[in-house]
Amino acid sequence: FGPKNIITAVAHGHEAAVSIALLLGGQDPRQRLPPPTNLMSQKMGIHEWSYDNDTSLDVRYKVPWAKAETALASIRVEVELGFDAATAFKEAQRCLNCDVQTVFNQSTCIECDACVDICPMDCISFTADGEEADLRGRLKAPALNLAQDLYVSGALKTGRVMVKDEDVCLHCGLCAERCPTGAWDMQKYLFKTAMAESAKRPGRARPALEVAA
Repeated sequence: FGPKNIITAVAHGHEAAVSIALLLGGQDPRQRLPPPTNLMSQKMGIHEWSYDNDTSLDVRYKVPWAKAETALASIRVEVELGFDAATAFKEAQRCLNCDVQTVFNQSTCIECDACVDICPMDCISFTADGEEADLRGRLKAPALNLAQDLYVSGALKTGRVMVKDEDVCLHCGLCAERCPTGAWDMQKYLFKTAMAESAKRPGRARPALEVAA
């Protein structure tokens, strides 16, 4: 929960600042424009991506703590000592690149099922269309997390649909590397979030900052 709580708290702080700025500027704080978003292909070559798509099987590394007798001796002692450079790098390698999305172009798909064969998580299936509850049980690996929406294409040439379970995707890009027609692509999702103007110019927004999702 730690990182999520910090990130969420900062986001809520930005939202509150924008609301205050709009209110002081005589505008309705409930009227918000949706943040502009963008998808950019990360492909650099047949087997090359602009992000590190190698997956790590390491479990989360435990942050070392100071000895109890040292930590209890003074309130000024930091309990968590932090990672050394080597361990921090290994922990960072566990990132699943959640800002990089698999994008499927059904018009170029030839339904060869090569992506199904190479997917290490069995999260891609080609099957007959149906209701969501029915689809979840007919996938190559049943999609059990009901809180995660399925990625479902339109009808393909054979009448089947492509169904992807985003809950277990590693964002490794193997489906895009294997696809002979480029129907799969790995695209980085970016959005621009508005930030409140300084107190000198209330009610207006500074140029948006572009950040990875």
